[in-house]
Amino acid sequence: MKKDRIITDFLVIGSGLAGLSFSLKTAGAGSIALVTKQDISESSSRYAQGGIAAVIDRADSFKDHIRDTLIAGDGLCREDVVEMVVNYAPARIRELIDLGVKFTRSPEDRREYDLGKEGGHSKRRVLHAADQTGAEIEKRLVEAVRGDPRIKVHEYHIAVNLITLPDPRTGKLRCWGAYVLDSKTGRVKTFLAQTTILAAGGAAKVYLYTSNPDTTAGDGVAMAYRAGANIANMEFMQFHPTCLYHPEAKSFLISETVRGEGGILKTASGKPFMHRYHRMKDLAPRDITARAIDAEMKKSGDDHVLLDITHQDSSFIKKRFPFIYKECHKFGIDMTRIPIPVVPAAHYTCGGVRTDNRGRTSIPGLLAIGEVANTGLHGANRLASNSLLEALVFADRAAELARKELKKTIRFPKISIWKIGQAGEPNEAVMVAHNWDEIRRLMWNYVGIVRSDKRLDRARSRIRNLLKEINQYYWDFIITADLIELRNLATVADLIIRSACKRKESRGLHYSLDYPDKDDRNFKKDTIISSNRRQE
Repeated sequence: MKKDRIITDFLVIGSGLAGLSFSLKTAGAGSIALVTKQDISESSSRYAQGGIAAVIDRADSFKDHIRDTLIAGDGLCREDVVEMVVNYAPARIRELIDLGVKFTRSPEDRREYDLGKEGGHSKRRVLHAADQTGAEIEKRLVEAVRGDPRIKVHEYHIAVNLITLPDPRTGKLRCWGAYVLDSKTGRVKTFLAQTTILAAGGAAKVYLYTSNPDTTAGDGVAMAYRAGANIANMEFMQFHPTCLYHPEAKSFLISETVRGEGGILKTASGKPFMHRYHRMKDLAPRDITARAIDAEMKKSGDDHVLLDITHQDSSFIKKRFPFIYKECHKFGIDMTRIPIPVVPAAHYTCGGVRTDNRGRTSIPGLLAIGEVANTGLHGANRLASNSLLEALVFADRAAELARKELKKTIRFPKISIWKIGQAGEPNEAVMVAHNWDEIRRLMWNYVGIVRSDKRLDRARSRIRNLLKEINQYYWDFIITADLIELRNLATVADLIIRSACKRKESRGLHYSLDYPDKDDRNFKKDTIISSNRRQE
């Protein structure tokens, strides 16, 4: 059908901070189609509580921010990328302010911004909007995108596969867009584009416990891998140390800024423990803090630890953390009077689709920005509040590149519409649900915060069988959004396991009981995996 074939200059996959920002910055240069798997407002960016790190205060410096980022990255950051992002930060912050983003002002001087401090930061440099920074930024960007008639938004559309074929001019493999499922009609549309921008977010949903929304199924990484793009450092999954522990509190994050404002981690019996693990105590980087909590829970047999900020003034807590206070109170926890029960949860994917400093991937015509990308900024462990900053900077850089390389006319190769073939109606929804649950439990138990060769071997053996089962089901039945996500989760799980097996050391977010020491001689390098296939 003609309406199922859409031609555009820029195809943006994902509606988080990176995708929205890119769309706004290319509006006017060419036509834009933005596809998002749910409502345009639903993304990980929306749930970012802490803020954006940037050198704003006179007592801070680019040098300090760069140093803190490199230390957290544990030897694998690309220094040129770190310097670029840190130096570009103030300009990107000013753009958000001009867009209407209201960052919290200092209570002492309303002309200044209230800067937070989080784990791994040596200075106060985190701009925030109370404790709902992501929601405030996303709101302003969504308003701007919805108000721009040059941007065509396709909600409840989930990308299935990238379209990669040889370029008629050069004969080299190129990305020409993507096949996209309209979840409401069940039809698969063919989106053709000069440039495709992956801004599909991370993959933390591959784990049983995560702070992320349900959208983070690793779709972008899985599609790029199947298309033949280079994937880097998938072994480095960041576990946020403090997710609320309560049977009814699904994925609720307790921001790192609670520790930044004096919160103390304690065992379930009430004893502080972080002084035994790092000189910065409760402000240690996330990888160290998450492992410390995991170790204390294993040592005691408790299923959580405590985050105690009750020594701070009650009015300060309510004003500084209004959203966290309100949410905790829903579950009978008054954080001004009693400690918050917390556990680590999968939070941020430091690996992803390998890019250069403008978002280019190894496939011409395909850019990747935001959490889906591996730019070299985060290395082996992301410094807190650098993620929103990375999305802003790379959206700007990629938009500049895309505008510059846009051609007035382009000759697409012959591209077939999506064909169902002999696929039948899905008849075993229980298989999807069961495999989904098995993958997430497998990853949590065997490829979690602490790993071993034995655990990884078990995980690798099982994921291979699951991939075969899921792939067979994928080709036998008409696709659904759930089946697409399941296939992507399995692919991403396989990439994480294979990457972890390659790294025979402990560095950053990858900790192995069999190789507890860092090995700079052999492993101070990125883990790169490529399918070397055009499409599966």
